[in-house]
Amino acid sequence: MTHFFKIAATSAAALALTACQTTMSDDADMDMGANASASTSVMVGGAAMYPNRTIVQNASEASNLTTLVGAVKAAGLVETLSGPGPFTVFAPTNAAFEKVPAATRTSLMQPANRAMLRDVLTYHVVPGTLTAADLMQRIRAGNGTAMLTTVQGGKLTLRMMGDRIMISGMNGSTAHVTQGDVRQSNGVVHVIDGVLTPAM
Repeated sequence: MTHFFKIAATSAAALALTACQTTMSDDADMDMGANASASTSVMVGGAAMYPNRTIVQNASEASNLTTLVGAVKAAGLVETLSGPGPFTVFAPTNAAFEKVPAATRTSLMQPANRAMLRDVLTYHVVPGTLTAADLMQRIRAGNGTAMLTTVQGGKLTLRMMGDRIMISGMNGSTAHVTQGDVRQSNGVVHVIDGVLTPAM
């Protein structure tokens, strides 16, 4: 992972972060009155996750996903993750991002490194809706290993570690699902405790 982030720190070119921020704010505020009436039993970061809200709308309310939301803004992925999908998102928590060196996090959030940030974030997204049960079934069917192809184009390897799903990315990156099956109107989110990195 260290090698990857050194590359990220030297990546060049892209658009300004501020162009994305208004879009995120506007989207998160859409139709909140109607959505607030939806029933849910799932809480993430102290906030209720409503299954008739999008991934972006729900994540914006979770106190433990603020770094991820900021990264989604900076990468210009708000519109994509607000679209119909469906998507399966492995969502790193703030604590997961804290494991990444501060200088690297700052570098990836710079407009010049937008393309690199998009690669990292879309490496956490898989097309379709895959519940925890679906993931475990694929692991069983693969004799203990399942491979997923991400929106970024890279592969993730899934295994069971006790009763938890472990995900391996490239560059030695790993994460575990700490909260699964957070339903969204455009897919499902599985909260994870690490940041996965693609091959660069």
